[in-house]
Amino acid sequence: MIFRQDERVCLFIDGANLYSASRNLGFDVDYRNLLGFFRSRGNVVRAYYYSALVDTEEYSPLKPLTDWLAYNGYTLVTKTAREYADQNGRRRVRGNMDIELAIDMLELAPRMDHAVLFSGDGDFRRLVEAVQRQGVKVSVVSSIRTSPPMIGDDLRRQADQFLELAEIAPEFTRRQMEPRPSRSLGRAAGAEHTAESDVSV
Repeated sequence: MIFRQDERVCLFIDGANLYSASRNLGFDVDYRNLLGFFRSRGNVVRAYYYSALVDTEEYSPLKPLTDWLAYNGYTLVTKTAREYADQNGRRRVRGNMDIELAIDMLELAPRMDHAVLFSGDGDFRRLVEAVQRQGVKVSVVSSIRTSPPMIGDDLRRQADQFLELAEIAPEFTRRQMEPRPSRSLGRAAGAEHTAESDVSV
């Protein structure tokens, strides 16, 4: 990994995407150790965590995690997720945080040297290109070891460096678990995170 101690580093964590990737690789993220891992490699000035939350439930399984993050060095960015029923009548949740993440990264570009994006969503390729034009180095954290791979080829090529999540995960793994059987990844898996995720801090 290429980091400099004097770099101003910002982390941008797509919560649903990281959850989906880590579950498919068979581990839970320890967010305290994750922040410590990157702080040991650069001057982390901001760590953003993006998540859509369901507000129709009395208790959300994400609430302990989001509360902990807000008090322990993360800037929490949330919005209300939209619930709907699929063609089989199953409850689904949709909450896309791409716009919020993109705006924050573009606004911070003049005040950071290195952006670390936790997402494999190929839609972010143009965002990465835009902040690179402002002199910002961009690392993308995702995985090609899931089936199918979590990261889009275009995004991986655009990044200044690609960090394979499976390789750095031992630095911030909470507990090992059996990898989940591959279902549909990406947005559908992200929706599952919004509604049903386990909490790990």
